[in-house]
Amino acid sequence: MATIRSRKHANASHLLALVAAALPVAAQAQEAAKEASLPAMTVKATVDVPFKAETSANPKFTQKLVDTPQTVQVIKKEIIQEQGAASLMEALRNTPGITMQLGENGNTAAGDTFMMRGFSTESATFVDGIRDVSPIARDVFNLDQIEVVKGPAGADIGRGAASGYINLISKLPTRDSVNAASVAVGTANKLRTTADINQAIGETAAVRLNVMAQQGGVDGRNVVENQGYAIAPAFALGLGTPTRFYFYSQHVRQDNIPDGGIPTVGMAGFYDASAAIRQGGKVNRENFYGSPSDYEKVQSDMVTAKIEHDLGNGTTIRNITRYGKSTLGRVLTGVASGSTPITAVNANDPSTWTVNRTRQRIDQTNEILANQTNLTTKFKTAGLEHDLSAGVELMYERQKNLSFGTTAQTINGKSYAAVAIPSANLYGPNTGDTLGVPYATGAYTDGQTLTSAFYVFDTLKLNEAFQLSGGLRYEHYNTSTDGRTLVTSGSSGNIANYPGYSAGQLAPDSLKDSGNLLSWKVGALYKPAENGSIYAAYATSYTPPGSANFALAVSSSSSSRAGLDPQETKNIELGTKWELLNKRLNLNAAVYRTENDKQVSYNALDASYSQFGKTRVQGVELSAVGQLTNFWQLSAGIAKMSTKAIDNYSFSSSSNATTQSSGVRWSPDLTATLWSSYTLGDFTLGGGVRYVSDQKRLVAAGQSEATTNMPKIPSYWVTDMMAAYAVSKQLNLRLNVYNLFDKEYISTLNNGGGRMTLGQPRSAMLTANFQF
Repeated sequence: MATIRSRKHANASHLLALVAAALPVAAQAQEAAKEASLPAMTVKATVDVPFKAETSANPKFTQKLVDTPQTVQVIKKEIIQEQGAASLMEALRNTPGITMQLGENGNTAAGDTFMMRGFSTESATFVDGIRDVSPIARDVFNLDQIEVVKGPAGADIGRGAASGYINLISKLPTRDSVNAASVAVGTANKLRTTADINQAIGETAAVRLNVMAQQGGVDGRNVVENQGYAIAPAFALGLGTPTRFYFYSQHVRQDNIPDGGIPTVGMAGFYDASAAIRQGGKVNRENFYGSPSDYEKVQSDMVTAKIEHDLGNGTTIRNITRYGKSTLGRVLTGVASGSTPITAVNANDPSTWTVNRTRQRIDQTNEILANQTNLTTKFKTAGLEHDLSAGVELMYERQKNLSFGTTAQTINGKSYAAVAIPSANLYGPNTGDTLGVPYATGAYTDGQTLTSAFYVFDTLKLNEAFQLSGGLRYEHYNTSTDGRTLVTSGSSGNIANYPGYSAGQLAPDSLKDSGNLLSWKVGALYKPAENGSIYAAYATSYTPPGSANFALAVSSSSSSRAGLDPQETKNIELGTKWELLNKRLNLNAAVYRTENDKQVSYNALDASYSQFGKTRVQGVELSAVGQLTNFWQLSAGIAKMSTKAIDNYSFSSSSNATTQSSGVRWSPDLTATLWSSYTLGDFTLGGGVRYVSDQKRLVAAGQSEATTNMPKIPSYWVTDMMAAYAVSKQLNLRLNVYNLFDKEYISTLNNGGGRMTLGQPRSAMLTANFQF
């Protein structure tokens, strides 16, 4: 169990108390409302299947999921609740082929970072169809479902969609006045509470409030802790009428002590030039190598207005407008960076060994202003049925990052002293060590992108058995980057890119890049039966320079260099989908091949960089989601994947060596996930397993694994269990036990191989769910 040794939880504790106090008041108000007027009764002809979704909430998909020629998995709130998942990354364990990442050397990237089908996907996260630029670890408290769309999706979302995207569907007001709350306590002193209060106002209006507060440590870690709270108010007008209006927002505050990880010494695959250090044992997984001054503070705000109007005859027009702003401030201590991270002061006495530390400081601001207008309609031409979705998107996105330093140097004539970052005792770090805070250098990057786009999707039903679908998106982007870059010298310096400037000066950056992208997809689908389909699809997407953070670069080796052609991704997919057991169970199977072209690669013949590198990913995915019986739920998936880097070379000026990449990091060739639960009377028992095969860190051709530190993350199995008891219609108790067999495994490993985070040890969470 983690030990908490730092600040008090004032903000989160106050909100926890307020939520607890508000529950009985809300319950009394609900009872009064019931006495004043009886709600209208709604009778549904279809049977609700908790884990299974029939359609996507995205209006760009014109057909039911079984008739959509693309891999789309919907993770519903029911399975998220059963598993006790609190974060987006925990919920995404229900889909195979997604793995988490760590930052380079001592650093950690901001927010959720993950790979999907061999490509980085964190910048392709959306909320209700609008790109989400928040650098936060996202919570699921305000989500109805999570939609995972796989395969290049440039026609759906535009730039940078090389392997798909994640679309988060927000909870919105309804005319059903059913309210819920939960209180959970867990190991590592964790405490979490949520409330979902939905109140109808008359026949056509409603308000909804979702709140969350949490505090506590991290299982298996000392000092590290997470605390925060969030509130998401919403109201709706015109429910049940042809014109509906929604206004909703979400406000998140996080105040955490971040985790800089632990050294990989003693793990399988660890290597060091020193024979003595190679024989060193593992460090205590609870060791904290940071400082009391480490912090992570996040503020994220999002305000949305949406209007929908039914024009009749199956035609609906929608408009959604959103403004979002988030800020991230972080000071983090990393460990074990560089080629000699560990020093054996006395080779025969490991208690004297030390490990180096690094200090990372981030100050990042993100903004987005977006407007999307969409029209869906049905019509016939020449006796053929059309389901059409078309729209226009206008978007402004911005990201600003300040730069910080730790070494002694003079910048624009001002001298800065070195920041004190002493090494830590490898096996007994002092959590009270005072470490310096990186100073602001005056350098910064301020990038923005303006996007205007038009898209159209159409499904043409030739007859009852055959249909053709297609879509395209034309967009114009204009990316500009302004800022200041600190000029440095040496073999790895950037002084060559800034003629006329000397080392220690701040050089102005003013870079621009613009262009037009035309992404498209086409699919052909055959229905051998009403409950099944067989399809073939082809899709494209493009990734222009600076697509992820709008930070254009001048370096010839950078994929963000202004003026480069957009990288082009092509995908072909063959698949079949079936609804079985009276449409209670979805079975999906797909094979695919994706190729990303025009990657920046080094040409040793003329010592220059150009765009001739490629990455090829191909694989097969199988999934089953739904009910086997009225009481037996199932969600399962397996993905087999292979990655290959083609003509992908890089050059190191410090070692004067050219390296060829042979594959893609953190892309396991086999992943599988299974969750199942069975209800017997008032009891529900459930459990699941997850498998991830080896994840390669070493992808350089010709290098020996035997003399390379941590060439891979070893494969692992993890088993979770759940038991729930319905005390009454208003109260349900649930116990979740994670990592039941206490398997030790590496969850994430940094690019240098020196530090890691271990997966969650055996831990538990007891939750009381209320409905009133």
